[in-house]
Amino acid sequence: MNELLSVRGLTKRYPGFTLDSVSFSVAPGRIMGLIGKNGAGKSTTLKAILNLIPTDGGSVTLLDQDVRERELTCKAQVGVVFGGLDYYPLKRLSAITRATRRFYSQWDQDRYETCLHRFGLEEEKPFKALSNGMKVKYLLALALSHHARLLLLDEPTSGLDPVSRDEILHLFTRIVSDGSCSILFSTHITSDLDRCAHDITYLHNGQVLASAPKDAFQRAFDQLRTPEEQEPLTLEEIMLRTERRDWDETAL
Repeated sequence: MNELLSVRGLTKRYPGFTLDSVSFSVAPGRIMGLIGKNGAGKSTTLKAILNLIPTDGGSVTLLDQDVRERELTCKAQVGVVFGGLDYYPLKRLSAITRATRRFYSQWDQDRYETCLHRFGLEEEKPFKALSNGMKVKYLLALALSHHARLLLLDEPTSGLDPVSRDEILHLFTRIVSDGSCSILFSTHITSDLDRCAHDITYLHNGQVLASAPKDAFQRAFDQLRTPEEQEPLTLEEIMLRTERRDWDETAL
């Protein structure tokens, strides 16, 4: 199997915005960064992959199974970590975990306890007592404890301090290192992806502008470099120059 996740022609129409025939794939053991400015369609794409919103066209397959036809089976293989996601703030982690694990037949209590120890989490703490970085680690502990093959991350490092971000990014790299799990990582903090992503998909006004391994992706935007620039542009510069050029053309 060459693709863990395959998105083909995904389309969703809203008044004033269309996610237009989005296609890309995520291979096993890879981290794919999903980039684009706010409003480009990143969160809509993730929600459509999870079948949380009705779509107007396209297909999503996970482990060669159609997500809409085999939703429960597929979702058992997915872990979701959305930045800013809050459970009941006064509930202890132990209570949240007891409610969560009922949904997963492959729940691994030993692995969960190992994650708690590794991440420095205390089950008797209420969710609201966790820092933003610890909340992300707790969500990752839940995702990893049912042996998720795909992690969908929507802005998971937004608002984290530099030390917490560094820990989380290092953790992402370790998670995919054995090739059994992949990560689709939506963010506008492109420096995070410079450090950990293998592949990049760029959403621009609801369409895929480019999707490729990171080195090839950067080379695809060589036309944006000035004659004095010899090195490939960073992901941040690619986004800035693409969006600036689009704004300039619109203004003209």
